[in-house]
Amino acid sequence: MRQLIWFRTDLRVQDNRALAAALAAGPTVALFLLSPGQWLAHDDAPCKVDFWLRNLAALKVELQRLGVPLLVRHAERWSDAPRVLGELCRQLRVDGVQVNAEYGLHESRRDRAVAEALAGRGVAFRSHLDRLLFAPGSVLTSSGGYFQVFSQFRKACHRRLYGALPEVLAAPAAQAPLELAGDPVPAAVAGFAPPGEALRRHWPAGENAARERLARFAEERLADYREQRDYPAVAGTSQLSPYLAAGVLSPRQCLQAALRSNRGEFETGNPGAVAWIGELLWREFYQHVLVGYPRVSRGRAFRVETEALAWRDAPADLEAWQQGRTGIPIVDAAMRQLLATGWMHNRLRMIVAMFLAKNLLIDWRHGERWFMRHLIDGDLAANNGGWQWSASTGTDAVPYFRLFNPLSQSQQFDPDGRFIRQWVPELAGLDRRDIHHPAALGGLFGVPGYPAPIVDLPRSRERALAAFRNLPQREAAHV
Repeated sequence: MRQLIWFRTDLRVQDNRALAAALAAGPTVALFLLSPGQWLAHDDAPCKVDFWLRNLAALKVELQRLGVPLLVRHAERWSDAPRVLGELCRQLRVDGVQVNAEYGLHESRRDRAVAEALAGRGVAFRSHLDRLLFAPGSVLTSSGGYFQVFSQFRKACHRRLYGALPEVLAAPAAQAPLELAGDPVPAAVAGFAPPGEALRRHWPAGENAARERLARFAEERLADYREQRDYPAVAGTSQLSPYLAAGVLSPRQCLQAALRSNRGEFETGNPGAVAWIGELLWREFYQHVLVGYPRVSRGRAFRVETEALAWRDAPADLEAWQQGRTGIPIVDAAMRQLLATGWMHNRLRMIVAMFLAKNLLIDWRHGERWFMRHLIDGDLAANNGGWQWSASTGTDAVPYFRLFNPLSQSQQFDPDGRFIRQWVPELAGLDRRDIHHPAALGGLFGVPGYPAPIVDLPRSRERALAAFRNLPQREAAHV
């Protein structure tokens, strides 16, 4: 019974449900589809596509050790996938295709279409729970609906974890070699310019690199995570999100590492471990929201009434935000970090998102799209959830009247200006007091070479509050 494992965002051999199932069922061949047209339509970042390819090359080496050849095929868009997989299954005489489930609207439609096409050829299509700890639809409210409040979702997940911890699978045993050669993995794909070497060095590819990063974090920084995670100049976060987004690590491996460091506890014990497990569950929560409320996959607000917000059409302000030229140092430093590294510290993601959606009153969807086009860890559910949280349009979002003041946030979380100096070198000569708000120094142009603030923060706050107060109040509907 020859099997085909179709890799997508699960680029690893350890703790891979579909790979384990395929090898248990029969001789296995692996497949990866290059879909540049679909990636462009989904605003996937060039650095993320490069990260996929580098991890795919590392995966090929690991698969070779298991005797599994990796085939690389082209399907410009996912609508081409049923034809490409059907033809490949015919050529290889495949009896079953194994995949790990993906939950976006387009991903789900793609998999249904592939399953239907393969069924017509007598080929079984089996999907496995792998990207999440719990299948969407298995963690529900007492009334049978999807959770809209994270704290309630977390408690329900804790009850499930007390019942049984998800198993972490070891790498499967090697199979007998097949008389089939694998394909070369391309170094680049047209339409996605490779990033610079500095970015690549910061994000090394492969399971070994990912597991080493996880182990170092668990051993050296997890205990202090709760206290240090909000300070962007400190290496206080795991920086594992790209590896989770590409499936080079599984959430079960991360949970296991946290539990090992916390004597098996996920609600008590070390506050750092408890806080980080909470972040893993936030990731889980937004994936469940994606399935339970598919309108968020369609570019719509979770809180339907916020679609009536009077967003500003301000292309110059938007471009200043995108390029890190707003005149607000902490915002500019964060946006420049994104452009240079493909990543942004989580505290900063909230600051810059709230600045765009509230202080500039620019539609959050512009920010969501910009992030996806530049993030190496871009993930629809997490990115959309974070943006809608900050814009007060989403599920369990920050109340509209809570606006981060970027100046006080800067003073609190980058008190010495170390992060600002790293990414806004034109301000490096200012002292720890002035660097957060150089416009307060006075003068016609403030600091030479650095722009004046593009918005008056107190007035912009009042403008945002007025825009939200004028909205009709309405409960979110299930759409």
